[in-house]
Amino acid sequence: MRDILYSIIVPVFNRPDEMAELLESMTRQTFGHFEVIIVEDGSTTTCETVVEHYADKLHIDYHKTPNGGPGLARNRGAARARGEYLIFLDSDCILPPHYIIEVHVGIVTLEADAFGGPDRASADFTPVQKAINYSMTSFLTTGGIRGGKRELEKFHPRSFNMGIRREVYETLHGFSAMRFGEDIDFSIRLYEAGCRVKLFPAAWVYHKRRTDWKKFWRQVYNSGIARINLYEKHPRSLKPVHLMPAGFTLGTAACIAGTPFVQWAILPPLIFAASLCIDSAVKNKSLKIGLLSVVASYIQLVGYGCGFLSAAWNRIILKKGEYSAFNKTFYD
Repeated sequence: MRDILYSIIVPVFNRPDEMAELLESMTRQTFGHFEVIIVEDGSTTTCETVVEHYADKLHIDYHKTPNGGPGLARNRGAARARGEYLIFLDSDCILPPHYIIEVHVGIVTLEADAFGGPDRASADFTPVQKAINYSMTSFLTTGGIRGGKRELEKFHPRSFNMGIRREVYETLHGFSAMRFGEDIDFSIRLYEAGCRVKLFPAAWVYHKRRTDWKKFWRQVYNSGIARINLYEKHPRSLKPVHLMPAGFTLGTAACIAGTPFVQWAILPPLIFAASLCIDSAVKNKSLKIGLLSVVASYIQLVGYGCGFLSAAWNRIILKKGEYSAFNKTFYD
């Protein structure tokens, strides 16, 4: 095999079907020079059979480990990597054929120490998945800071699509043991170390995200908790934009509570819902997805806001230790 430039590292937990889709997309890459390292993080339903199917199509290193969370699984994968650059992906991602060549072009032209790319919804995603994708990427929600061309704050790569030069990764000692927010913690440490962190807009991935409302609530609720935990570790990391979901949650609750006394109080939530619906329906060319996007966006904002407020009360007001909620379902 030719020289390995890139080591693609994927932690996986009970997702063999999604891993099959990701590996299939890797076989279609227009640029080689990469290996794939899969870390089975304590799964009860493994993807070992799937990996065996692709063993003659890709250079794969498959490794099983006791469950420790995605950050530690990535560290274990990195310890086995041979590439000059480490690329971290989530198991529910699918790569377009040009992904690795776009990463390569970005590194060559921008001389990045670390980088990240945005995500998109595939045409074959379910309406719920497309609605969730809208809520996580729209500028009408806080999703717009996750990898668009415009930034509300300094770009922080996320672990669903993140890369780093190996020696920089080793200098920073990899990911922390945080169950949520470990990728943002890593990005913050990149900036603190003076690294060149770049957004590669053309190196996007299809990201399936959560497949139902309950799992999506758990994800965003924990993300709100993670933001407070990050604040405790990195006080300067908390920005005004991170307060928006909490403010939205309190404001929406106040509007609903005030409706019996002031009838027009319900208008702001209704106007916002209509804006979401119209914007998503136009972008997705589907009224159904537009309506579902209202549900997804309210879950995204209120779920994050509730997690944020709960963690702020427990950690900042009551001075408790690190606060978590759904520890056993952080991959769901």
